[in-house]
Amino acid sequence: MPVSLITGGAGFIGAHVVAELVRQGHKVVVLDDLSGGFAENVHSGAEFVQGSVTDHALIDGLFEKHMFDYVYHLAAYAAEGLSHFIKRFNYTNNLIGSVNLINAAVKYKTKCFVFTSSIAVYGALKPPMREDMIPVPEDPYGIAKLTVEQELRVTHEMFGLNYVVFRPHNVYGEYQNIGDRYRNVVGIFMNQLMQGKPLTVFGDGSQTRAFSYIGDIVPAIVNSAFTPAAYNQVFNIGADQKYSVNDLASLTMKAMSITGEVRHLDARNEVVHAHADHSKVKKILGDHPLTSLEDGLQRMANWAKKAGVRKSQRFSEIEIHEKLPPVWLEE
Repeated sequence: MPVSLITGGAGFIGAHVVAELVRQGHKVVVLDDLSGGFAENVHSGAEFVQGSVTDHALIDGLFEKHMFDYVYHLAAYAAEGLSHFIKRFNYTNNLIGSVNLINAAVKYKTKCFVFTSSIAVYGALKPPMREDMIPVPEDPYGIAKLTVEQELRVTHEMFGLNYVVFRPHNVYGEYQNIGDRYRNVVGIFMNQLMQGKPLTVFGDGSQTRAFSYIGDIVPAIVNSAFTPAAYNQVFNIGADQKYSVNDLASLTMKAMSITGEVRHLDARNEVVHAHADHSKVKKILGDHPLTSLEDGLQRMANWAKKAGVRKSQRFSEIEIHEKLPPVWLEE
C-alpha cells in the first residue's frame, strides 16, 4: 500500500487531495496546523497530525515513522496581497517550511514530491502565462513559491528527488475557507452575501481572472505522482475562460439566490489581468472537460449555505502597517 503525506490536508485543496488518495487506496497522513483549515475537512480514512511544516523535528519524525512514498505539499498561507505586509511570516511558512519537507524527502528517499506553487510567480507578465516564460513575481508570496520551485530543481539535480510543480490559479469550491478576508474572492463574496453585507471589490472590478473549480484540478495533482512523464516538470493548471471581478460578483449573487450591492474600494497593488495557458498539462496529464463557472459556483453555493457563515478573523501578525488597505482593519 502506498504511503502519502499531505501537508495542508485540512485546508481547501488539500482536503480534496486527501479524499482522492484515500479513494485510490493509499495510506494517508495529513499534517496541518489548522491556521486556515478545519479538522472536519479531513477524510475519516486518513491519519491526522496537528502541527506545522516549520517544525523540522516533527517532520523528520513523521518521515522516519511512515517512510512516505509520496509527498503532496499544499500547506501555505496563500494571501498574495497580504504577503507584502507579513514578509517574515510568509517566508517562514511558505519557504522555510517547504525546505524542511524537501530535506526529509531527500533523506528518506521519497519517490516523488508534488508541490502546489501559484500563478503568482508570473507577476504582471502578459497573459496567457506560459511555463516557458521567465517568472517575475510581484509579491513576497509569489517570490516564496518560485524559490521553492528552484529549490526542487537543484535538489533533483543534486540528489535525484523527483518532483512535480503545479501553478494553479483562483481555485474555488467546497471546503474553501470562506471566513478568510484576505484571500479567496469567491468565498469572501459568498460569506458577505450570507451576512447581508456588500461585496467588496478593490478598484473598478475590471481586473480579470480565470476561476478554477476544485474538482477540475485535483485529479491531475494526485495522479502526477504516478506519471513519470510529469516528473521534474512545471505545469499551469486551472480554468481557461477569464471573467472580470464584476462578472464574478453578479454570477455569485445568482448562484446564492441573494441580491446584494457591490462596494468598490480603492485599488490595491495587484496584477490586473491573469490567466494561463494549459496546453502542457493537457498533453501530459490528460485533457478533460472543465466545469463552467456557473455550475461550479452553484455547487459551492449549495455547500456554503449548509456550512453557514464563518466569522472573518483579522490577521494578528501584521509586520508592516504602511499602505495596508483599511478594509483589512475593519471589524
